[in-house]
Formats: sequence, C-alpha cells, structure tokens
Amino acid sequence: MEIWINPACSKCRSAVGLLDAEGAEYTVRRYLEDVPSEDEIREVLGRLGLEPWDITRTQEAAAKELGLKEWVRDDSSRDRWIAALAEHPKLIQRPIITADDGSAVVARSEDAVRDALARK
Repeated sequence: MEIWINPACSKCRSAVGLLDAEGAEYTVRRYLEDVPSEDEIREVLGRLGLEPWDITRTQEAAAKELGLKEWVRDDSSRDRWIAALAEHPKLIQRPIITADDGSAVVARSEDAVRDALARK
C-alpha cells in the first residue's frame, strides 16, 4: 500500500504511526514534493469512488485565490478540478492510502486507517 502524506499534517503523522504500530508494509509518498499527475489523481479518485471536489481542501489559500467554492461540480468541470489539484497539490485532502486490493481511503481517522489495513 501507499500513503500520500504531508509530514507537517498531524492526521498524516497519526496515520503513519498507526500503520507502523500494526506492522504494515507501505510506501510513503510526500505528495507536495512528488506531485501526482492528473492521471494519477484520476486513478486515485476512481479507487476512492469520489469526485475531485470531494478531496479538495477548500479552506487553503490557493483554493480561495482560485475561487474554488464557486466552481461548478459536475462532469463537465471534472477535468478543471483535477488540473487544479495537480497544479496545487496542497489542495489535496490527506492522508490518502491506496490499499493492496485496489481501493483507497482518505485516512483522516483511525477507523479509516484500520479500514485500509483490512483491505488485503
């Protein structure tokens, strides 16, 4: 499994700590440094079963500058949202764990991390 993290994020540190405590094998991706491409974001969205606006941090400064709260949330605007996430990775909700079974979870709670661990 892989976990997308921002080391400055307390939820990310908690998720990594729980993975370590459970002895999980995983790869860390510091997604602010190793920025996911639009295709990688599309793949993760498919695994999550979510839309790009569902994983967008709309309170970030970049979101406010872009006016994301006003953007249309439908199929025709999906690519615009994905492009914004790729251009401004800080907007991506974190942490995201891609599980071994092909699924993914936004692991902001201990339960979500445990859910990812159960998906082997």
